[in-house]
Amino acid sequence: MERNATADLILDAAEKRVRHNGYNAVSFRDLAEDVSVKSASVHYHFQTKESLGVALVKRYEERFLAALAKVEAKASSPALKLEGFCALYRQSLTESDAICLCGMLGAEISGLPEPVAAAVREFFQANIDWLEKALEGSDFKGSLREEAAVIVSTLQGAMMLSISLRDTQIMDASVAGILQSYKPRP
Repeated sequence: MERNATADLILDAAEKRVRHNGYNAVSFRDLAEDVSVKSASVHYHFQTKESLGVALVKRYEERFLAALAKVEAKASSPALKLEGFCALYRQSLTESDAICLCGMLGAEISGLPEPVAAAVREFFQANIDWLEKALEGSDFKGSLREEAAVIVSTLQGAMMLSISLRDTQIMDASVAGILQSYKPRP
């Protein structure tokens, strides 16, 4: 999806606001003020809040998947892929001092327009799919799909607690626990 600089600035402002305050707390008027444009300009780029929400989630997913592709290119084992995956979640937390965009939207999913909710589900499914594939060759007790879902949910929960309690050591302890549970097959 090709966007111009103004659209990207609007998405940047929307991401920050959603990650800190949630989808329903964001208005086009606030975004226009953040970007120093008229509200009509926000509407020009995103006709509806729903279209803005979908574009926001899709951009977030594209960036995350691109980062995962870099992890996969560098990592030579499932353990290193798992470390890289966890590091991306931690980086997301520490760089923004906020939970994952889709974690915030996931908490609000029952109140989201269906296209935005569907995009959020796609993001999480892409995380689970990537991690399931990355863990091939590991020896988790359950199925790799179940383990992938547990890892994603653990990281999402750790982000929420880390922000709520203002303590990134919660994320660090969760990552350490995930990595300790990994066992390569002999």
